[in-house]
Amino acid sequence: MKLRQSTGILLASPWIATFLIFWFFPLLYSLFLSFTDYRLLKPSYEWIGFDNYIGLFSDPAFIDSIKNTFIFVIGTIPTTTIIALLLAILIARNFTGRTLFRSAFFMPSITSMVVIALIFANLYSRGGYIYLLAKMLGIIPPDNGFLLSNKTALLSVMAMDIWMSVGYYMLLFLAGLKSIPIELYEAADVAGAGPWRKFCSITLPLLKPVTLFIIVINTIKSFQIFIEIFVMTKGKYGTSTTVYFIYESGLSRFNFGYASAAAYVLFVIIAIFSFLQFKLMRQEKIG
Repeated sequence: MKLRQSTGILLASPWIATFLIFWFFPLLYSLFLSFTDYRLLKPSYEWIGFDNYIGLFSDPAFIDSIKNTFIFVIGTIPTTTIIALLLAILIARNFTGRTLFRSAFFMPSITSMVVIALIFANLYSRGGYIYLLAKMLGIIPPDNGFLLSNKTALLSVMAMDIWMSVGYYMLLFLAGLKSIPIELYEAADVAGAGPWRKFCSITLPLLKPVTLFIIVINTIKSFQIFIEIFVMTKGKYGTSTTVYFIYESGLSRFNFGYASAAAYVLFVIIAIFSFLQFKLMRQEKIG
């Protein structure tokens, strides 16, 4: 038994070493740095306690980044979830070309985010297709394009993220739909239940575990929104998110202590939301 345990630990040792060196140690070291005034170009640093955390909550730029992040999370998650569910229900039916539609909807989620962001930056620009389409529909777009206006920049990034993500969550919902026993729908047909009744009484209740899983992973992803902001707006025009604020503090201003503190504030926020969602998931499972 001991030999078997030793063999298992030996086989897992490369992963354990990688985890400790590249994940666990940086995690603890960044926590330590968050209590210091460490700067990359500064020869030494001092322990300053909670000054970085106190400074963050009196920093208008950080408060705005938190607000923008919450707007992004609250705006994209319900929309993405609802559209993904509707698409999954449509795609689950038998019709010619179903595989083609599945692939088409899923394709954006496996395409490089940088490439998609660059394409949409062009589409949103003055003279881009979305800009011209808005004019054709009688909508007055911002003079310099959708990404160069405080009113539309963040909403434009959110719309792109929804378009890009919905295919992946559609497949998760589709897997959940396939796991529902067909006998339940047949029994509902015998009882005279209509499509809406079957959806509310069978489909939605049995999709709750999948729905909660999608919401959890989408919440974590949305709180960490960065690449789209970096490529499309550079955090300007009211689009600076918390991760972009961390990037600017650490890699632009080289204030790693301040950036580490901001990262741990975000870590706590994500942990709280994840805990609440998993608690809800457990209650639903028990119920």
